[in-house]
Amino acid sequence: MDKVANLLTRGVEQVLPEKSGLEKLMASKRIRVYLGVDPTGPRLHLGHTIPLRKLNEFAKVGHEAILLFGTGTVLAGDPSQRTRGRDKITQKEIDENIKTWKEQAGKVIDLSKVQIRQNGEWLLKLNLAEILEIASHISAFQLIKRDMFQKRNEAGDMVSTKETLYPLLQGYDSVAMDVDLEIGGTDQTFNMLIGRELQKKMKNREKYVLTTPLISGTDGQPMSKSSGNCIWLDDSAIDMFGKIMALADTQIVPYWQNLTSLPQDQIVKLKPLDAKKTLAFEIVKTYHGENQAKKAQEEFEQLFQKGGVSQSIPEIKIKEPSVELVDFLVENNLAPSKSEAKRLISSGAVEVDGQVISESEIEFTDNQVMRVGKHKFVRIKTE
Repeated sequence: MDKVANLLTRGVEQVLPEKSGLEKLMASKRIRVYLGVDPTGPRLHLGHTIPLRKLNEFAKVGHEAILLFGTGTVLAGDPSQRTRGRDKITQKEIDENIKTWKEQAGKVIDLSKVQIRQNGEWLLKLNLAEILEIASHISAFQLIKRDMFQKRNEAGDMVSTKETLYPLLQGYDSVAMDVDLEIGGTDQTFNMLIGRELQKKMKNREKYVLTTPLISGTDGQPMSKSSGNCIWLDDSAIDMFGKIMALADTQIVPYWQNLTSLPQDQIVKLKPLDAKKTLAFEIVKTYHGENQAKKAQEEFEQLFQKGGVSQSIPEIKIKEPSVELVDFLVENNLAPSKSEAKRLISSGAVEVDGQVISESEIEFTDNQVMRVGKHKFVRIKTE
């Protein structure tokens, strides 16, 4: 398969309006392509890397690639796949969230070949007349008829006008940067097609849309920041390896296909456990290097295949031996939320020295080993 065919096939859900038109355009000139990400949190997860990898592939073959931080659109709050409106975000939170984004994205994209921009550059400078001009090109009914808005209305959750305007703001990015192609997850299809329509009506030219698949998180549900089911790019090597090994076997192929460059025919030759190990090693190597990947695999095998507990598992130092367990799990990043911590405890997924803990309070002694879930271990050290 040649480079262009692979570029538009692997890790691609759909090309709109049609793949052949984009192929012809790419053959005729160096296109401008972008991916936008709103800074709703400080951490990027593996789901973010699917469109990031695709953006980098376009940059590698010589096209003009832009990674756009949505410092303007985030103020409106993307309603895509949301069961309720997003909380208001402050400028301080936006600045804090993007502080390490370039560093995190740099693990996936070649920063010497991909431009970093922020859409606050133009969106925050729009005056009323310009906003009304943009809005005049899109049907109001088109914006409010989305299924998720109807479901939220039926559930009694108000859909704010600013949420209905979000696709206009994202769509205007295509006009402001005069792009040929936008990349995004399938959850962004509606917003990206609004951008295509605006580009056609305001610039009288074509814009293509390339959607990338979404992947499931550690609980089998779509990976998202709000659910806490993420494999984060800044997870430790052993945590990342363990989370991948804990995935259901049905997730191996999507992860292999969308998160690695491993040959696709290799996976059919491997047993599920070996395929999952290969997958975990490859992903950890990408974000932590080969040495850390080897150590993570050794740690995993020591913990789960040889029945031992490694001496190098992370340590948590406590001043008081008696702790409230739910708060302890959340404060030490062993559970993403109090509700998840309670679920883990009630389901018997929290153990200390092999004993299931079901009490709300616990008193530790020095050097005890706590297991949370299937693959997360910490050593407790009392001061």
